[in-house]
Amino acid sequence: MIKAFDSRRRLILSAGGGLLLTATLLRRANAASEVEIAMAGTANGSQVWFRPRGLLIQPGQLVRWVNQDAGNVHTTTSYDPSNKKPQRIPDGAKGWNSDYLMPGQSFSMTFTVPGVYDYFCLPHEHAGMVGRLIVGTADTAQSPYANTDAQLPAAALQALPSVAEILKGQPID
Repeated sequence: MIKAFDSRRRLILSAGGGLLLTATLLRRANAASEVEIAMAGTANGSQVWFRPRGLLIQPGQLVRWVNQDAGNVHTTTSYDPSNKKPQRIPDGAKGWNSDYLMPGQSFSMTFTVPGVYDYFCLPHEHAGMVGRLIVGTADTAQSPYANTDAQLPAAALQALPSVAEILKGQPID
């Protein structure tokens, strides 16, 4: 009887340990599939940015923007007609607007449609607070949205990293 109890106890402990190990591995896998983009600026607000502002990710990855700027609100907003802007996201992709994020707040989105995604901060677009994500792969032979370049503020257009630069695989600050 004691032997049977010990066997059941070992079995239960083994199963519990296996579940704990599985949960730990899944948590690590999810953390690896998430990327974070900081929203920040100088203390006096004279400069603002996304870091990184250029990033290569894989389809299915989650991107989380975090406002790390103690003195400013920011948004992450896609360039697309739903936001009264020219379309600078892939056909079939869903546009987004985080609304105003207070310091310490975040916004997350999972990207599934491959292509180039350009986005901006609503109150700081004219200051060049823009970013570009490439999901999967993209054509490096041409600027993907050259037909809408003239509709962006000069500072925003100048701050967008090139597709070729991003495809090298290193985040671009």
